[in-house]
Amino acid sequence: MNLEGRKIIVNKSSSELAGMLKNPQDYKDLMPESLQNFEAREDGFKFGLKGMPEIALKIENVSEKEVVLKSASSSLDFALTGTMNPVSESQTEVQLLFEGKFNPFIKMMVEKPLQNFINSLTDKIEQL
Repeated sequence: MNLEGRKIIVNKSSSELAGMLKNPQDYKDLMPESLQNFEAREDGFKFGLKGMPEIALKIENVSEKEVVLKSASSSLDFALTGTMNPVSESQTEVQLLFEGKFNPFIKMMVEKPLQNFINSLTDKIEQL
């Protein structure tokens, strides 16, 4: 299952964004309004949204070109990638891409909430 967020322009350089996205605590500011709990860890974070199970993510890779977050749970196989393309010294084009391997039943249940989550993250990133 692949989902895409819309492409946005962020008023930060790709190096500023990469610096921010290396810090697990900074992801709390990007979470949707429905956030119920957030716990930063050494290499990632865990969060819970209203009406959804808790999700633990590991920060796999952060560069000036992309950020890759992977599921920290062995029962869920997915990755959330943020691509970053510099537009100018102070602006970066960002797009979120979700790739997950789910059975058809799980896919049916999570596809809409995940797309809403990606859209919400995109809105928050755009406001940076």
